[in-house]
Amino acid sequence: MTIISDDDNKKFKHAKNEDTSSKEISYDMSFETNIRPKCFNDYIGQTGLKSTLKISIEASKKRELPLDHILFYGPPGLGKTTLASVIAAEMNSNIKITSAPSLERPRDIIGILMSLKSGDILFIDEIHRLNKISEEILYPAMEDFYLDMTTGKSQTLKSIRIPIPKFTLIGATTKAGSLSGPLRDRFGIIHRLEFYTDEELTKVIKRTAGILNIEINEEGAKSIAKRSRGTPRIANRLVKRVRDYAIVEADGLIDSKTAEKALDILQIDKFGLDNTDRSLLNIIAEKYNGGPVGIETLATALGEDVKTIEDVYEPYLVQKGFIQRTPRGRRLTPYACKCFNISDINIQQQLFD
Repeated sequence: MTIISDDDNKKFKHAKNEDTSSKEISYDMSFETNIRPKCFNDYIGQTGLKSTLKISIEASKKRELPLDHILFYGPPGLGKTTLASVIAAEMNSNIKITSAPSLERPRDIIGILMSLKSGDILFIDEIHRLNKISEEILYPAMEDFYLDMTTGKSQTLKSIRIPIPKFTLIGATTKAGSLSGPLRDRFGIIHRLEFYTDEELTKVIKRTAGILNIEINEEGAKSIAKRSRGTPRIANRLVKRVRDYAIVEADGLIDSKTAEKALDILQIDKFGLDNTDRSLLNIIAEKYNGGPVGIETLATALGEDVKTIEDVYEPYLVQKGFIQRTPRGRRLTPYACKCFNISDINIQQQLFD
């Protein structure tokens, strides 16, 4: 299996003249590559989704046809890109990885489609950000495996169809609702990736620690899992940070006490909330009496982009039951008041109305 990423190629080209940057990029990519599962047996979580995909892959192999186009959606960090690579490995196919923002011009998407071979997999991250022209080029490519091209000018203008090899498109998005109907309808398999349970994240953390030769016990892994926001990417990042603390302060062993001390220093609380999460909740509580408050107003008060709040912070806060999305804006829940000891009478009255 060959994995090629446009973004990675650009990073490496830019880093050629910068030794320090090159080392950092190489280390980060090595870390991600080493811990990334290579097959379904190594991929932890998303049990129902894996079962469905295994059946689809096996059926595709028996029919000797490419897998149906697949759309994965859900919050960031849950393993959409990793899952695409696992599918490619299970299909014994090459995979081409790119992102929608890098496909600005028609020739960008055309060049990629023309370079594909039969049975290849094309993975497009953030597919909801495809521009209209690139999206329309994909329609016939996904449906009938050909490209509509025009040649000549004015009176000599001709439209021709160029066949392309049969391939599988895997799209990933954090905003399934932002996809156009025609594009969404061309995916034969559509699945949402769910947040991980603490038990699943504990397995992820122990697997990562084993690969990186980090000494960790069950209780230490559980402590990190509880503060990882249900997200493997965050769990793996915290493992590295806690490892550094353990090397300096605890002889390299990560147990529950060491993990909790390290995460307290990182200001990640028992709910997995960081400073930005808590600031968001405090703004709603203190400045807007518990809400409701509009997302634009909240973004301005927090000093963050609206999309960052919607894509990064809100999903977990909603999933944990700390905030509600209402037609009038965001508001704290009674559960949030209980967890964070918010006792202001005005807030309580507003929340329980």
